[in-house]
Amino acid sequence: MAQFAFESDLHSLLQLDAPIPNAPPARWQRKAKEASGPAPSPMRAANRSHSAGRTPGRTPGKSSSKVQTTPSKPGGDRYIPHRSAAQMEVASFLLSKENQPENSQTPTKKEHQKAWALNLNGFDVEEAKILRLSGKPQNAPEGYQNRLKVLYSQKATPGSSRKTCRYIPSLPDRILDAPEIRNDYYLNLVDWSSGNVLAVALDNSVYLWSASSGDILQLLQMEQPGEYVSSVAWIKEGNYLAVGTSSAEVQLWDVQQQKRLRNMTSHSARVGSLSWNSYILSSGSRSGHIHHHDVRVAEHHVATLSGHSQEVCGLRWAPDGRHLASGGNDNLVNVWPSAPGEGGWVPLQTFTQHQGAVKAVAWCPWQSSVLATGGGTSDRHIRIWNVCSGACLSAVDAHSQVCSILWSPHYKELISGHGFAQNQLVIWKYPTMAKVAELKGKWLGKKPDIKGHIMYD
Repeated sequence: MAQFAFESDLHSLLQLDAPIPNAPPARWQRKAKEASGPAPSPMRAANRSHSAGRTPGRTPGKSSSKVQTTPSKPGGDRYIPHRSAAQMEVASFLLSKENQPENSQTPTKKEHQKAWALNLNGFDVEEAKILRLSGKPQNAPEGYQNRLKVLYSQKATPGSSRKTCRYIPSLPDRILDAPEIRNDYYLNLVDWSSGNVLAVALDNSVYLWSASSGDILQLLQMEQPGEYVSSVAWIKEGNYLAVGTSSAEVQLWDVQQQKRLRNMTSHSARVGSLSWNSYILSSGSRSGHIHHHDVRVAEHHVATLSGHSQEVCGLRWAPDGRHLASGGNDNLVNVWPSAPGEGGWVPLQTFTQHQGAVKAVAWCPWQSSVLATGGGTSDRHIRIWNVCSGACLSAVDAHSQVCSILWSPHYKELISGHGFAQNQLVIWKYPTMAKVAELKGKWLGKKPDIKGHIMYD
């Protein structure tokens, strides 16, 4: 048997095509083994055995992964609205209104309700947004740059869109001689027309100066000695001039024809203030009464307003013709309707916060419910009112007697002219009432200086 085993082993050794024992596996065998599952290599096992006695460098149980970096795509944040800018009451009204049946309303009534809503709220309720983004976002800290705005902040501002530096003149453009002009705070002796013609009352005469041509014309002179002109006011179209006198008369003049059209007598004292509303001329007198004159009819005196106990020195119709504001020497400001109510001619609002005579009265041209008033030497304050709600929106101390106020629609500002004690012009930013510029000097007042000059800018 041993001989047969020896021969079998010898035969297998002599066969060259037989597989070699203990030889490395073929390539196809290695690929098949790797596909079925990797086996731990001896080197890895050795590494594990050597590192088994070391202190672990990381917290056990946590897998080693790469450090998280900022994603390339910007991530958004949740939107949190600003509660002060959200019209919650309006939103509740609009949502509850959807479930109510619509009532048939005339177009006139709808326009009336829309106008009231605009004056009370400052916006149209029907077109209001529930989340109204009215406030500007806060500026980023200095040195911080948001990468979401890099594309915009890195661009240079084009030259055409850059704001030009605003020039405010510090000297008068023209100086006109005005001899014998009356130094009386309660009178309104200067008025501009839409045709750029200045009317000035010099004692018993009225002169017209054309800013375009520079021509000067004497329009009238009082007939009786001792009489003087106490107020002048142009109609909106600029063709007719109303003149109030110390003899309680209101005269109407055709400037082109240089002819007096009519003489209206209804007051008992001098007429110191005038204001036009289409064909209705309102006049305020020293007696405290305001008269409405319809200049189209023979019986011109159509209404009497009794709301002041002393002289009416400030009178102004609103641009839309719906309200008349009057200021008096009794420190009161009255807001009158354009037509009498059920109780007759009664003021819609009466403001008593001023501590001096109120001569400066001016309506905001882009907000019909906003009124600006200025007090005299004892008050020296400019106050902004909402005539619909009766609220005082702001008050600022001007430190001088307020003689007149004008609004600037272009810059959204108002300019005030002052008398005693600083005689300055001040430009205020609306609605913050921040002082933009102050021009001091005697020539800046609405009243004449010691040389008898009227200066305008």
